[in-house]
Amino acid sequence: MVILFGLLTALPAVLSVHLLEPALVLPAFSVLLFIEAGFAVIAARLIHLPDNGESITLWDFAGGFALIGCAAAVFSEPDQAALLLTEQGRLPSRP
Repeated sequence: MVILFGLLTALPAVLSVHLLEPALVLPAFSVLLFIEAGFAVIAARLIHLPDNGESITLWDFAGGFALIGCAAAVFSEPDQAALLLTEQGRLPSRP
């Protein structure tokens, strides 16, 4: 489970570093982590595992994703997030 969530986080993060402008990486990474936190919550609700203090659960993953997503949002500037949203909505111009 840890490897799956690691790959689901690392692959889009590496792609965003290579495909987006440097100013847009943190807002995009923040959005990615919030989406992954949502998927982890949905999976935790669907898969009912007994609560055990000795092992990592899907709720722990959801909390970790949300916490890191908040940190990425705090470190990014508001104008970077606005730039991310306007870049995604703009159609490419034709020469």
